[in-house]
Order: sequence, then C-alpha cells, then structure tokens
Amino acid sequence: MSEALYSAAILRLKLAGEAANRLPAPDGSATCVSPVCGSKVIADVARDGQGRITALALDASRACTLGQASAAVVAERVVGLDAAALAGLRGALADFLAMRIDEAPAGWEAFAPARPHRARHPSILLAVDAVLAALAAAGQAAA
Repeated sequence: MSEALYSAAILRLKLAGEAANRLPAPDGSATCVSPVCGSKVIADVARDGQGRITALALDASRACTLGQASAAVVAERVVGLDAAALAGLRGALADFLAMRIDEAPAGWEAFAPARPHRARHPSILLAVDAVLAALAAAGQAAA
C-alpha cells in the first residue's frame, strides 16, 4: 500500500472510528466481517416509524484502519436515512471506489487514494453493509 492511502485525513477518521460503541436497546443489530482481511464491524440501530435511523452505534474496534475510518464517516452521515437511501449511498460509494463515477459521496473524499486498491474496497464498505444488515434485522424484528 502506498503512503498516500493512509493520509492524515484517513488517520484522523480512524481515531474517531476506532471506539467500540453499542446501543443499550437497539431495534436491530448486525455483525459484518470482511472476507478479504477479517475486519469486523458491529452495528446497532434504532429507527422511527418510517424506518429512518434515529440512533446508531458502531463497534469497529476490530476493523482495519480503512474500516475504522469509514465507520467514522458512517456514524456522522447516516442518522436520518432509511434503508433505501442508505443502499443508494452504498451504491454511490462503491461506484466511486470502482471509478465508475468521479465524485465521492459527501464525507468519503479522503478515500480517493484507495480507488486503485480494489482489495481495500470491502473494508471501506463494511460499516455501511453492517448498518444495512442491522436495518434488515430491525425490519424482521418488527414483523
């Protein structure tokens, strides 16, 4: 990996994302593990009656640097979104990383140096995937 991949911006985000946070009574929880590097993120969500995220906690303490940095962005950006909006955000982030679009979703600009490193993309997407899975779990629990 090049030094540019672990820029000062990524390392600042990593520090914000490395704490282990959990909700005391979530509507849904999920754990996602990257098959590539073994990074692990646990997501807890609370939702309102329309399915929008009202509270989020992430435990990315067992994720790699990029996974922890991305978890920090997720924690800042996804409260208020529902599953469809979050899936759209995930698609845009995946498209940005795969160089299918040029502009990063808001908050993920610092991940531009990771674009040529395809093996790192799952780590960056891991926190988003965990939140989507937690939302799905919350929907199943409500049914």
